[in-house]
Amino acid sequence: MSEQNSFPPKDPGFTKTIKDDFKNLKVKDDIGKEYRGLKDYYLSEERKRKLESMGGFRKFFLIPWWLLKALFFKLTPFRRILLLFSIFMILISGNNRIESGDITVDILGPGMIGGLVLLFILALELKDKLLAKTELEEGRAVQLALMPEQSPKVDGWDIWLYTRSANDVGGDLLDFIQIENDKYGIAVGDVAGKGLSAALLMAKLQSTIRALVYDSTSLSSLGKKLNTVFHRDSPSKIFASLLYSEIKNDSGEIKFINAGHFPPMILKNNQIEKLQKTAPALGLVDDAVFSEQSISIKQNDFVIFYSDGLTEAENESGEFFGEERLLESLRNRQSNSSRQLGESILSEVDEFVNNFPAHDDLTLAVLKKV
Repeated sequence: MSEQNSFPPKDPGFTKTIKDDFKNLKVKDDIGKEYRGLKDYYLSEERKRKLESMGGFRKFFLIPWWLLKALFFKLTPFRRILLLFSIFMILISGNNRIESGDITVDILGPGMIGGLVLLFILALELKDKLLAKTELEEGRAVQLALMPEQSPKVDGWDIWLYTRSANDVGGDLLDFIQIENDKYGIAVGDVAGKGLSAALLMAKLQSTIRALVYDSTSLSSLGKKLNTVFHRDSPSKIFASLLYSEIKNDSGEIKFINAGHFPPMILKNNQIEKLQKTAPALGLVDDAVFSEQSISIKQNDFVIFYSDGLTEAENESGEFFGEERLLESLRNRQSNSSRQLGESILSEVDEFVNNFPAHDDLTLAVLKKV
């Protein structure tokens, strides 16, 4: 038979993909990862808390039942009916073959019908997932377009900016704004929540900052205006932490306001100073007051801004990276550039997490006076 008429058709790409899949397969790790993902998505926080106090034998039977029940009710009503129908057809299936002498003919029995219906449901679910993924990828492209340059040029400063989202889109804010010829703004923030909703509110907050920053007479007034807009336009019980700072060419002074965000860390001669929060997060209190703060640093000193995705990076044992590990990673790094210091911190976080799925976005801004 010629290659042109062979069935199935030869597809080197398909064959290579399947071979690579088997080659890279790590059964224990892959099953564990997928199983954790199912529990994180399908089980409510209440059920997760109940599992913590249960014995292993009871968990073994209860978790699959809860997962199946949650999966069933995630389907649309039509797909739930199809699923019940497919299960019924599989249960009543029997021997669906006609044998006559040396000839055996398979017929379309209830089991095969049930299997085809299950396949149809999977195809519908996959279609929904792919459509949602396409939209998230487009949203991710927009977020990346809004991100600042990683190493913006400012006379007298060495700056490195980095952010990565736990999902396709994230709720962390990172922005760099040239306000005047010699004045620049750096914003690091974190919108409550995850995924698309947090990303949309983050984009709104970023655009609000850019709209107001050029006409603000002080950082205190800027904070008040931002809080008013965010409180007015955001859903109830949604808030955002924000650390907004301004620097100038060849000046070691940093002015900033902190709205409920992690305070910046200052690294001077291997001594680490941590400032204090001075105001609540945006959106919590309508009439909150935001006090302008100022710090002065000298040549080779560092200032580090970060989001909770750094210190709350979690490993498989449920342990957080924590502030103490961050402080330890900052010591004895005075000769590093801002990029080297930032990448060394990220390397230690990644080593600590060891491929455990991230549950929060991570943002890091490192400023060095040169």
